[in-house]
Amino acid sequence: MAAAAATRAARRLLVASRSASEGAAREATRRSFIHPAAVVHPDAVIGQGVSIGPFCTVGASARIGDACQLQAGSHVMGDTELGERCVVLTGAILGSDIPGQTIIGENNVIGHHAVVGVKCQDLKYKIAQDVPRYMMVAGDRAELRGLNLEGLKRNGFSDQEVRMLRKAYQKVFMPAIDSQSSFDDRLAELEREIELSETHVSYMVESIRMSFGQGRRGICKFRSWNR
Repeated sequence: MAAAAATRAARRLLVASRSASEGAAREATRRSFIHPAAVVHPDAVIGQGVSIGPFCTVGASARIGDACQLQAGSHVMGDTELGERCVVLTGAILGSDIPGQTIIGENNVIGHHAVVGVKCQDLKYKIAQDVPRYMMVAGDRAELRGLNLEGLKRNGFSDQEVRMLRKAYQKVFMPAIDSQSSFDDRLAELEREIELSETHVSYMVESIRMSFGQGRRGICKFRSWNR
């Protein structure tokens, strides 16, 4: 009898120990990682399961939602809020030190070298869809406002690379006034055009295509400015 009771007690202790270990493991997976080379302001609020890569900056009063990823060299300035599961790619800049508020919804991807809200007086933006690589957005309900040309130059893009990106952007987002082609048609035409088969153009097209994949919400709205 005593031996059986001792065995049952040992089993209960083992189960409790396993439960505690599993709980600790689950909690560990939700812990955030901040690279030693990143600079995060002590007043910033960082959610669970967040990954902040090297050379990132997170400003005062910034709020980073659960499971967000900040890739190397991306920046979230003060008074900026990211929803859950957002991905900010290399070189992207969100918000500004100018008073205001930049809000990024959940499950969004901010492309490489994109800029959201910097040097704007009214930063009450809401980003509900993806910002493609190399682009800027503006407006209360954010719309694409062209390429981040200054950011491209600062990041070492050559004049030729910038020209190719501008041509590609114009072809997709600024069709001729008499053009009857759809957005998808223009994107497909760009992919076939040998003249614009440049690496960064391919990256831009890829980021747009990925934004329309299953479970994604597409890219920010844009106006088809005519040339």
